[in-house]
Amino acid sequence: MPHPVDIHVGKRLRLRRTILGLSQEAIGNAIGVTFQQVQKYERGVNRMGSSRLFDFSKLLSVPVSYFFDEMEKTSVGATGVAEDAPAFEHDRMSSRETLEMMRAYYRIEDAHVRKRVFELIKTLAEDKPVD
Repeated sequence: MPHPVDIHVGKRLRLRRTILGLSQEAIGNAIGVTFQQVQKYERGVNRMGSSRLFDFSKLLSVPVSYFFDEMEKTSVGATGVAEDAPAFEHDRMSSRETLEMMRAYYRIEDAHVRKRVFELIKTLAEDKPVD
C-alpha cells in the first residue's frame, strides 16, 4: 500500500504538471523516465528519491517544498494511515475542470482582463439561487 506522503507528493506532481499543460510523456522524456513511471509517481505507487524530486522541481519551476505544501492538512497516524481532513476540497482542486480553468486563466496575457475575469468569477460565486 502506498505511503500517504508518497500519495500527497504524487498529487502535487500531477497538479503542477496539469496546470502547466504538460503530458506525462513530456515530463518523463525530459527527466529520462517513461510515462508509466510518471503515472506511478503521481499515484504514489512508486516513491521518488530526492534527486528525482529535485529534477521534477526544476522541470516544473517550483521549489522542492512545493511537493509538501498542504501536508499539514494530512496527518499520518502511528499506523502510517493518512487521515485526510479536507479530502473533498483537495479533490475539487485537482479536478480536470478546475485545472483546465486555471490553465485558461493564466493564458490571459492582459493583467487587467485577467483581474476582471477573476472578479467576475468571485461575483458569480457569491450569487445565491433564489428559491
